[in-house]
Amino acid sequence: MIDFVIETEIARSPADVFAFVTDATNLASWQTNTVTAVPEPAGPIGLGSRIREVHRAPGGKEFAELVEIVEFEPDRAFGMRVIEGQPIHGRITFEPTEQGTRLRFRVYGQPTGIVRVAQPILQPLLRRNFAGFCANLKALLENAPPKR
Repeated sequence: MIDFVIETEIARSPADVFAFVTDATNLASWQTNTVTAVPEPAGPIGLGSRIREVHRAPGGKEFAELVEIVEFEPDRAFGMRVIEGQPIHGRITFEPTEQGTRLRFRVYGQPTGIVRVAQPILQPLLRRNFAGFCANLKALLENAPPKR
């Protein structure tokens, strides 16, 4: 079983962080292995929406996933589950702090097939990748002007 949490403090409001994270057009800017992320149907996402994502694995091989939004509570929580691809899911919470927002990104799931055999090395790799994604998100949001 894969299960870990990355916590990041971001000097922006929960509303700003939530809006950025839940806009599929922003995904490739902070999750650097993402090639494309396209909502199905097109437009803003919400509970029940799906996003077709293409990611690049180490070595350059691309793989597609279909992700369904299973939790959508504006400025508080965003949950997604993979319905096509490796069942590694995510839940992000946004907690107001004096400095802005404490983002908690939980990644969890049970890999299948040959990937399940690689699980002992997969979890530390995923943890490192997602810590980097959260650091990218922090840098992007703290260096961008707030939307008015």
